[in-house]
Amino acid sequence: MSPLNDGPTWPSAQFPDQTQLDVYEEGLRIMAFGGKVPTGTTPKDVVYTRNKTTLYRYRSKNRRHATPILLVYALINRPYIFDLRPESSFIKFLIDQGYDVFLIDWGTPGWEDRNMDFDDYVGEHLPLCVERMLRASGTDDYTLFGYCMGGTMAAMYAALHPENLRNLVCLTAPFEFSDTGLYGIWLDDRHFDAQQLADSLGLIPADLIDAGNMMLRPVVNYVGSNVTMWDRLLGGRDMTSFLALNKWVKDGVAFPGAAFAQWITQFYQQNLLIKGEITIQGEKVDLSRISVPLLNIAGEQDHIATPQQVEPLNEIVASSDKSFLLLPGGHVAMLVGSGAQKGLWPKILEWLDKRSD
Repeated sequence: MSPLNDGPTWPSAQFPDQTQLDVYEEGLRIMAFGGKVPTGTTPKDVVYTRNKTTLYRYRSKNRRHATPILLVYALINRPYIFDLRPESSFIKFLIDQGYDVFLIDWGTPGWEDRNMDFDDYVGEHLPLCVERMLRASGTDDYTLFGYCMGGTMAAMYAALHPENLRNLVCLTAPFEFSDTGLYGIWLDDRHFDAQQLADSLGLIPADLIDAGNMMLRPVVNYVGSNVTMWDRLLGGRDMTSFLALNKWVKDGVAFPGAAFAQWITQFYQQNLLIKGEITIQGEKVDLSRISVPLLNIAGEQDHIATPQQVEPLNEIVASSDKSFLLLPGGHVAMLVGSGAQKGLWPKILEWLDKRSD
């Protein structure tokens, strides 16, 4: 027998059928363009606008609490993370519990907004939104709820404007920047000039910011996310929640250059907030002026705002009623992950219910 005929007999090649090809095509489309599912669907009305900033009020037919809640999110992501899907909407949860809920959407900055900084957002836009919210809600006090950078901004505002403020809730918001892990290495002022970057670009692209955040945990964020997607697709599992979150992650917002330079230089590089040396429209932000009830929450696995960056707020404020919660979860999973409805949400509700009437 010829040597060419010796050895094992190989099975014929197995080609995927049309159904499998459709699954592969869908996976590649998701990787390239993100998800296509409705998000932010809870009915709402526009209360006020200023430049790109919009104040929304969510419709509720079952208001049982006099104290409204004003939600503040970061400048660099879309705030519909609060209302991702009906089954994972923190806003819908609050409305169903009888709260009057408002949300600030900072909008999408244009080239003309490149010089906007925290003087504009915290010193001008936020006070006007608070004024319109109180007028619309018909109350004299409110709860300020900030998430991520929005929590930092909310605490800054609370220190500057304690009037009418009844409660402050901060979720995964950084306050202490002396040890920021990889961020601290990358943003070291010896080799990173935030002002030069801002002057050069005007608006810092969302993709650039997202790439930096993703590189904090590259295996999880790049490989792990795709593994999860293919596992769900090939297993025929429901993709709705994955697609909604995937859509939000890819739906970033550019960072106005002036605010970016201020955030990197004064917060990350110089750690001025915790020192009381940040100024908004000429007035120093002294976090020790905060005296209202405070709920400050960190995630054990949060690598964006680590627990050691979050907790120091409780050490500075003058509030006699203050709580720090350290819960399982990461920066985003804390609010919209599978365990949020049994973990974070009931704890926030229990705290609010005792302090909202």
